[in-house]
Formats: sequence, structure tokens, C-alpha cells
Amino acid sequence: MIYVGIDVAKDKHDCFIVSSEGEVIKNVFTFKNIIDGFKSLLAAIPDIPKNKVKVGIKATGHYSLNLMRFITDNQLPLVVLNPLQTNLFRKAQTLRKSKTDKIDAKLIAHMLQSGNFNPHSELSYHLSELKSLTRHKSRIKENLSKYKISLNRTLHIMFPELASVVYYINQKSTYALLKTFSSKKAIASAHLTKLTNILKKNSRGKYGKDKALLVKETAVNSIGSDSRALSFELSQTISFIELYTTEIAKIDTEIKVIMDELKSPILSIPGISYGLGSVILSEIGDIKKFDSPSKLLAFAGLEPSTYESGRFVATDMRIVKRGSPYLKWALLEAVRLISMRDNTFKTYYQKKRAKGKHYYVANSHVAKK
Repeated sequence: MIYVGIDVAKDKHDCFIVSSEGEVIKNVFTFKNIIDGFKSLLAAIPDIPKNKVKVGIKATGHYSLNLMRFITDNQLPLVVLNPLQTNLFRKAQTLRKSKTDKIDAKLIAHMLQSGNFNPHSELSYHLSELKSLTRHKSRIKENLSKYKISLNRTLHIMFPELASVVYYINQKSTYALLKTFSSKKAIASAHLTKLTNILKKNSRGKYGKDKALLVKETAVNSIGSDSRALSFELSQTISFIELYTTEIAKIDTEIKVIMDELKSPILSIPGISYGLGSVILSEIGDIKKFDSPSKLLAFAGLEPSTYESGRFVATDMRIVKRGSPYLKWALLEAVRLISMRDNTFKTYYQKKRAKGKHYYVANSHVAKK
């Protein structure tokens, strides 16, 4: 049996090849992250039946995806290792704090040789697509949040009283108002009929002439600053917010298509729809890789840490921080909704709170359920 250990990096990868008898077939060598480099990897592997070869790669996010696809396309058995496992294996081999790409390549090969590992499960096509879309959506939402914060900051300088006369700054009618009149001076001098029409049209009739008059009078007496630069920033910020909002809606449409193809029963749970359901399914991946509930809890970052030494048993230990932050967020967000919509979970949550559990602790118990 031949074991191929590869340590992945951005522009190059390090490889080490060893036999099951411990013979070094190919000492550590480096190949570039290009097609010629990939072909040099194939050339270094002995020409033996492919079921006699095992290739190991440490999971390193997007840097390894193209190489992994190349290996599987060439019908070589691939094992993707969890970085936590490789770190523990390294510590078990030596007390020295030494880590280089070349050392890791050897480490991965010897780890395959020892059989002391649990392979990192590959996602199905649908779950892989979902994971890509949900994480892309998460990144866009982070940018959207920053622009909303920026909008509030700018308005606090230009027209701080506006927040007290509209229901919500981040709503369609407020955006339409500020896109048309991007300063307190412009709002104060606006024709009342035009102001009324903009607010009425974009609030579906909820705002009328009275609201327009209130906004206009408030702008006249505002302590805000008139600034050409800030007006320009305000207009652009609203444009970015609307752009990101539109793009998120497009992502949601793609997610819905995949979720409908999966036909998962997770959508039958009160409070879990396409958004949260897609994150939970894609982050868990293959549910069969968790042979006990406690392992799934640990992966979700919802398992409390434990500490015992002799007769001492620590209480009040914090929740572990390892695991998928995306999955943890989705589960805790689902808890908030399901505790409102389902009597069983609502009763369970209230029971934990009645015992004096903190809000976050009670939520973590519901998330476990």
C-alpha cells in the first residue's frame, strides 16, 4: 500500500510518499498549484493499481478544492482529514513545537499509514451547493449590516431627528425619501405634494400628507449639518444597501430551488424555513458521520466543556468554542422562533428559565433538543 500525504497551501503544495512497510517512495517535494504541478504529482505516484494508493489532504477550505477534484477525477482514493485530528496526531508524535509544510506532509502520510484517523466526510452535490450559497449569503449580509450602520451614522450627523418621526430608518419609504432628498435642506424645501407622493407610494399608503408635513417641519427645525460630501455618501450608501438586498433575494431563490429538490423534513419544524434550514443541513453535512448526539452538539459548538481532576469537578463551565459558528448561529436563531411557535419547546424553555437558567443557557438547552 502506498500513502501520499499532501499539505495544501495557496500557491504550492508539499507532498510525501511512503509505503506501508515504511519505505520512503518519494521524499518531500513541492509542486505548484497549476495543472503542470498536478501532473507532476501523478508522475511521482508509483504505477500500481489505484486501490493500492491512498491520498490524504488536510481540510483547508477553498485552497484544496481544485486539487481534490483533480485527484478524484484521476480515480485515486482520497481521504480528507480534520485539522484538529492532524494537530493532535502531531502532538502525540513529538513534544517539540515544530510545524512546517514539509513536516505536515510527512505527518499526513504517516497518519494514513497508522489508520489513526476519522475521514472528513465529503458533502453530496446538493449540500455542497447549499453550503457555498449560504456562506456566500452570510458574507453579503455582513457587508449589508456595515452599510446600514454607516447610514445611521451619516443620518445622525445630517438629520438626527428623522429617526423619531419615521417607524424605521431601514425601510423602503425612508430610503425613497433620502434618495430623492439627500439632505435636511432638500427635505425642508421640498414641495409638500411631491414629498407626500413619495412617502405614500413607498409605504403602501401607510404614510400620507400628515406624515410628509411632520417630516418637512422636522427638517426645517433640525440641528443637523448640511454637507455636500455627506449627501453624496448618503445616496451611495442607500444604493449599496438596495443592491445587496436585491442580491440576497437572488441567493434565497437559488437556495429554495435546492431545498425543494432535497425535500428535507427539517422544513416541517415550526420556525425553520428555507433560510435557517439550508444553513443547518449544509453545515451538518452527512448526518451519519455523527454516531452520537453529543458529537453533533460538539460540532455545533453547543456542548459545555468539562474539567475534572482528582476529587475536583468544575461546575459553571463555558460552552466550547469549537465547531461550526454558522451551525451554532442557525440553531440558536431557530430556538428563538420555535420557542414562540411550538408549545412543546416553549414549555421546555420556560421550565429551564424557571430553574434560574440564564437566557443563553436556556436557549442552548432548547437547541440541544
